[in-house]
Amino acid sequence: MRINLHIQFQDGTAKTVTCSAADLVAFEDKFGISVTKLAEETRIGWLLFLAWHSEKRTGGTKADYEKWLDTVETIGESEEDPK
Repeated sequence: MRINLHIQFQDGTAKTVTCSAADLVAFEDKFGISVTKLAEETRIGWLLFLAWHSEKRTGGTKADYEKWLDTVETIGESEEDPK
């Protein structure tokens, strides 16, 4: 399972990140809920954590979660196929 998320940063840049198995497991560990809960109830904090974890894991950011949050303007699901 993969989820694509689109991030718009405060500096005007944007990117789509792919959250893969490692990110989904980290989500479940952190929040103590199944990732399938995202389909029922989407919380902005959940999406932001998934995106940050993917960015951190893949080297897209070195910032810790709180610092990274300060750089984000908006986040949402991407329309790209997460193949």
